[in-house]
Amino acid sequence: MSDKRALLLNSALELFYEKGTATVGINEIIAHSGVAKKTLYHHFSSKEDLILAALSLRDQRYLQWLSERLTDADSNADLVRQLFNALNDWFNDRATELGHFRGCFFINTAGESATLNQLIADRCASHKVAVRRLITSSLPQPNDRLVDALCLLKEGATTSAFVQGDKQAALRCIDIALAFDAPAPFAV
Repeated sequence: MSDKRALLLNSALELFYEKGTATVGINEIIAHSGVAKKTLYHHFSSKEDLILAALSLRDQRYLQWLSERLTDADSNADLVRQLFNALNDWFNDRATELGHFRGCFFINTAGESATLNQLIADRCASHKVAVRRLITSSLPQPNDRLVDALCLLKEGATTSAFVQGDKQAALRCIDIALAFDAPAPFAV
């Protein structure tokens, strides 16, 4: 990636994550990055193209960060603790590689417009699939019921931390998630 393309992309991601994709214009990205408009359009054909690239960059960073945090779990319970402790660090601005916590960039982007570009909507959805796949592959003893619980709790905790300012939401999910790792009760 060229230096100017990387500068534009990093500037766009920073601004989009901080302020939202709908409110940030091309001129603001140009001013923030210090790169000429012609250079921006040389690398990105439209604002939508730049949003897609920013989503891809955030996806890569988030998955790398989460993958590093979900390593070497000896048990499903270990992985549950690793996941929600990682989220707790992110919510409380201790995950510097993800920047200042502003909620989920993919949920925020998908929620900004009822007429969302389908490519952008698909990119947001594919991120959630990739996160689920990462969690599933990180579990020492795969358990569909636990994966469902982890993914839903992760989304709920992220939303609570951002919308309600509940920075402890992830830690409260640990005991809830551990209950889903137990065998399902027999139906009577």
